[in-house]
Amino acid sequence: MIKDSVFAALDAANARRAERRRFLKLAGAGTAAVGGLALLSACGDDDDDDPSPTPTPTPTPTSTGVSTDVGVLQLALNLEYLEAQFYSIAAFGRRLPDSSTTGTVGQPGAVTGGRKVEFADPLIASYAREIAGDEIAHVNVIRAAITTVSSSLVIAQPAINIDGGATGAFTAAARAAGLVGATDTFDPYAGDLNFLLAAFLFEDVGVNAYKGASPLISSAVYLEAAAGILAAEAYHAGLIRTELYNLGAAGRNAANAISNARDSLDGTTGTNADLDQGITDAAGNANLVPADANAIAFTRSSAQVHNIVYLRNTAGVGGGFFPAGTNNSIEALRTSGAFA
Repeated sequence: MIKDSVFAALDAANARRAERRRFLKLAGAGTAAVGGLALLSACGDDDDDDPSPTPTPTPTPTSTGVSTDVGVLQLALNLEYLEAQFYSIAAFGRRLPDSSTTGTVGQPGAVTGGRKVEFADPLIASYAREIAGDEIAHVNVIRAAITTVSSSLVIAQPAINIDGGATGAFTAAARAAGLVGATDTFDPYAGDLNFLLAAFLFEDVGVNAYKGASPLISSAVYLEAAAGILAAEAYHAGLIRTELYNLGAAGRNAANAISNARDSLDGTTGTNADLDQGITDAAGNANLVPADANAIAFTRSSAQVHNIVYLRNTAGVGGGFFPAGTNNSIEALRTSGAFA
C-alpha cells in the first residue's frame, strides 16, 4: 500500500545517502590501512542486492585518549556486528564474510539463526536492503578506524544469537515483552511486521548507545565517525518507527510492548525510567521521535545497553543476543563496568 509517508521516507533516505557519502569521505580508513579490507557502501539503488566497495582516506588518531576512544569503538563494533548480521541475512540471505568479522581481540563466535525474509511489501524489502548496506558499511568503517591505532585491537565478532526458535534471543525478547506466550516463539523472519519489530528492537538501542558513547571520544576524527553513524542510525530508527506506526494497532501495540521491555531491562528508575518511549503516547498520539522536553534524544550507558542486548536486568556478562558476552580489550574500562 502506497502511503504519503513512504515518499517522505524515501526523500529522507536520499538525503541520508548524501550525508553518508560525506561522512565516509571524512571518517573512513583507506583500504591499504586495513590490509585490503574494502569498505562496503549501501546499495546504489534499491534494486541492487549487493553493496559495492567504496575506498576512503585514512584518519589520523589523536595522541591522547586513545584507550578510551578504542574502547568506545570496540563497543560500537559489537553492536554493529549484531545489526549487520541480522539485516544482511534478512535482506540478502547471507552472513558477513570472514574478512569483516575476524580479529585478534576476544573469543570469535558464530551466528546462530537467521534466514532471508520473504517480504510482502516491496518497499519494506527495499528499506531492508538499504539498511543492511548501511550496517555492513558501519562494521567495516569502525574496523578500519580501530586499525589506524593498531590492527591488534580489532575485536573478533563474538557469538551472536539471532534465532527465532524456542531457544532464540528474539523469542526470549518477545516473551519478555508479552508479544508471545511463555511457550510460544517469535520468528523475526516470518514477514514484514515481525521484521520491523525486530529492527525496532535494535535501532533505538543503537541511537541511545552512540549518543551515550560519543562524549567519551577525544579524537575529533573518531567523533566525526561516531556522529555520522549516530545520524544514520537515527534515520533508520525513524523510518522503522514510522512504518510500524502506519501499520495501525498491530504495529503500534507491539512496538510499545518492546519499548516497555527495554526500559525494564536497562535498570533506569525514577523520573527517567521511560527513556525508551513507545511510538505512541498515553493518548494514542504519534511519538515517532523519542526525546526529552528539549527535543534531545535520550542517552543510555554502556551498562544499560549491555543489559538490553543480554536480555537481563541483573549484573553479569552474556546472554540474549550475545550468549558469551561482547568482545572488548580495554581492561581498565572493562573491569570498571563501563565496557563490560
